[in-house]
Amino acid sequence: MDPLPIDEALMRLALAEAQAAQAAGEVPVGAIVLSPQGEILATGNNQVIRLSDPTAHAEIVAMRAAAAHLGNYRLTGCTLVCTLEPCAMCAGAMTHARLGRLVYAARDPKAGADGSVLQALNHSALNHRVEVTSGVLAEECSAMLTGFFRSRRANAKTT
Repeated sequence: MDPLPIDEALMRLALAEAQAAQAAGEVPVGAIVLSPQGEILATGNNQVIRLSDPTAHAEIVAMRAAAAHLGNYRLTGCTLVCTLEPCAMCAGAMTHARLGRLVYAARDPKAGADGSVLQALNHSALNHRVEVTSGVLAEECSAMLTGFFRSRRANAKTT
């Protein structure tokens, strides 16, 4: 199924967040949270190094800001758009927040929790389901991540 044009436009905003993370020396992952009405509530990008916080993934940063904006930890009916398949921590947070929809770009073969490594989203034992659309601008997001890690490995070899 082809992604909706609005999903692609929103993913471009998440990509801008990923670029901001990369410029700050972080793994280039970006996220945005939208209200059920389509209003952008919050944005986020990876900040684990800058904050010395292993939980400061782009998705968590964006969900925290959205929850603060709404004054409620439940993000019922909200959509999260992210450049990378969520890890188990982020997938768990999405379930606990009762996120309505997730749109992501690239699969994560090392830590993805929407089926790449494990199935934490929409697991049959859980009481909440998240509508998931994957693959939106996947090639572009994957290329950014691949380039980042290739550069990091090359720099490690020269130092």
